[in-house]
Amino acid sequence: MIIARQKLLKNTKINAIALFPFIFLKNSEDRENQVLINHEKIHIRQQLELLVIFFYIWYIAEFCYRFLKLKNRFLAYRNISFEREAYSNESDFNYLTNRKLWGFWKYLAG
Repeated sequence: MIIARQKLLKNTKINAIALFPFIFLKNSEDRENQVLINHEKIHIRQQLELLVIFFYIWYIAEFCYRFLKLKNRFLAYRNISFEREAYSNESDFNYLTNRKLWGFWKYLAG
């Protein structure tokens, strides 16, 4: 995992994004934000489990499904199973140590 600052995020609402094997941050001071970094590390693990490309395909497909269902971009994003897992466990710094394979699966319902 490589953490880098990305200027392309400057004019977006995105504070960080995980694109295996990188975690890109909008602000360099976020390197110290352990909750944000842990959230993105969870996404890195999810990406590895799905051989990276299938993660992105699933992520986009699930976002589209949730958007059609909820009619709200932010709610669709927050209800993607990958995001639900990451937000639910971002403050648990031992989560990745104890996480079972395909841990996001239990967050699919909803």
